[in-house]
Amino acid sequence: MNPAEELTALVPMRHHSERVLGKNYRPLAGRPLYAHILDTLEAVREIAAIVVDTDSLLILEALAKEYPQVQTIERPAHLRAGEVPMNAVLEHDVRSTNGAFYLQTHSTNPLLRAATISRAIRTFFDHYPDHDSLFSVTRWQTRLWNEAAQPINHDPAVLLRTQDLPPVYEENSCLYLFERERFLASGNRLGARPQLFEIDPLEALDIDEEHDFLLAEVLMKDPGLRVARDDEDEHNG
Repeated sequence: MNPAEELTALVPMRHHSERVLGKNYRPLAGRPLYAHILDTLEAVREIAAIVVDTDSLLILEALAKEYPQVQTIERPAHLRAGEVPMNAVLEHDVRSTNGAFYLQTHSTNPLLRAATISRAIRTFFDHYPDHDSLFSVTRWQTRLWNEAAQPINHDPAVLLRTQDLPPVYEENSCLYLFERERFLASGNRLGARPQLFEIDPLEALDIDEEHDFLLAEVLMKDPGLRVARDDEDEHNG
């Protein structure tokens, strides 16, 4: 199977956001936030089509001018509330398109690299159908506690070095890969046998709060970081 002929990228973008106002189109390093992920996706040769789902007339108008090659879906009114589950939005998008496989990401992942996305796609197809989906995670090896002050992943009486603790993984929302038919049957982007795909914590930065946006601004403008990212992209092909 050739992923380049089968894979559609989905990027949901709401007009309003509660914690970072207008974040999806707010300027980051001199460009609208959404532009960074779209440029990244366009550099991934395994992706056949890019589809943006949005309720924002501002974004729809900008994409028509700046990214005419990107397909758009205007989100229907009943799916626009902030509390609507993402799987419901994705079901509408999947039924509105013809992809056999889907990669879903967000505009709030501006540091995500094309090389990382390509590697995730190769990993997914190399292990499909033994794993029917893939999602990105961030590794944590630190002492975690629940709200009752009970240790989650360590024994305070032993106090191992943090690097010796068993890792736990955070779903970081950077990318998801799944098959059309299995998604429509289950209504869930995570299949019955998902595979974890680890991403470097810096690259996995997700803009969820105002301080995330400020940090992303600093990282995007750091010349040393940009050179390191570009060199690694070239090395990984």
